[in-house]
Amino acid sequence: VTLSQSSQNLSEEFAEAARQLKKEAPRIQFGKIDVTHQHDLRKEFNIQAFPTVKFFVNGSREDPIDCKGVRKASTFITWVKRRTGPSTVLINSTDQAEAIIKADDLAVIGFFRELHNDSVEVFCDTARDVPEMPFGMTAIEDVCANYGVQRNSLIVFKKGKPVHNEMFEDGKQSKLGLTRLIKTFTLDLVTEYNIETSVKIFDVPVENHILLFTPMNSELFNEIYENYQSAAAEFRGKILFVLVDTNEARNGRIFEYFRIRDIDVPAVRILNLTSDARYKMPADEVTVENLKEFCQSYLNGKAKQHLPSEEIPQDWDKMPVKVLVGKNFNSIIFNKTMTVFVMFYAPWSHECRKLLLIWDKLGEQYESHKDIMIAKIDVTANDILSVGLGRHPFFTLFPASSHNQEVAYTGEYTLEAFSEFLEEQRKMRAEPGE
Repeated sequence: VTLSQSSQNLSEEFAEAARQLKKEAPRIQFGKIDVTHQHDLRKEFNIQAFPTVKFFVNGSREDPIDCKGVRKASTFITWVKRRTGPSTVLINSTDQAEAIIKADDLAVIGFFRELHNDSVEVFCDTARDVPEMPFGMTAIEDVCANYGVQRNSLIVFKKGKPVHNEMFEDGKQSKLGLTRLIKTFTLDLVTEYNIETSVKIFDVPVENHILLFTPMNSELFNEIYENYQSAAAEFRGKILFVLVDTNEARNGRIFEYFRIRDIDVPAVRILNLTSDARYKMPADEVTVENLKEFCQSYLNGKAKQHLPSEEIPQDWDKMPVKVLVGKNFNSIIFNKTMTVFVMFYAPWSHECRKLLLIWDKLGEQYESHKDIMIAKIDVTANDILSVGLGRHPFFTLFPASSHNQEVAYTGEYTLEAFSEFLEEQRKMRAEPGE
């Protein structure tokens, strides 16, 4: 077992577990090592983070079992017992089932046709990795009937009431999948991010996290939160739903990490913990439909990764409307010799798609003007920090010369109105004294 000395709290819980188990199971030995100077041990057992807890079985140094996410003495004891003996309680009566269900806030009961099949094996393996709650299983028909359960399923009970029913299907459930699902019940359906909950959030082995950034005192908060909760229920065990209050100053570091600004909120992002890839919900409104579509497209591998900038296309300046991205935006719009009229758009927006056709015509109209550029940028794929962004679509004129301020376009979205605006701006800047 390797524990860093700095992890004082966990070290104390670990020692308490050792004291309690010394009487019950003297064959199980607890120990700790400061590996600061034990480089060979660190290398042999691939110790990369502290504290790391490993369980060695029958005196063998080969393939020790990692004990992850365990932080309390009682949980250490349960984890060890389930590794050295039965991982679940065999239930023979309804009274016994009720006693298990009511003993803790959470309990998991498996209901099976028989106690010797692949589903039972997956269930028992899962119990070994989830020591935070009691597990029981039964094949007694009366017990199953009492809970109105089809056999070959598991039910998660919270405070004595069923909150999730998972049917076992041949080959469908894996230990990892069930572990992820069941451990999410140690958290609320939506977990507010703060110093206390951050540890719990990262203990749950779900690598996909979705985060809603919003001020919790806003007028729309209740409606947005209800929508977020509704979507969370559908993706439990697959995506962990987290709420971040943007009014909480202590959350500043997480805003910086996701590059969230006041103008962006409410904002929704998905983070893959394994790859550190980030994804931005394309739609502005936090509706149940938009959330579900975003989560499903991510799980299907179709969501577009959110990067500070797309790569500059090789043919970015070959068409009448020039293509801007984060990497070439500033160098183009702050060119002193050219006026640049930019459309900021989102590809998912129906209104944007219609206006892109008009924008192409405007580009053709001004293609021969060497001092005017018509350009566009996808704001869902490129972070433009130098511009005060509004909702999409929006249009901004960046006049030639560094002395001129950009001008937000507020007219009608027609070819004629765009042209008139451009001509007015050209005349105004051509007049003496301008």
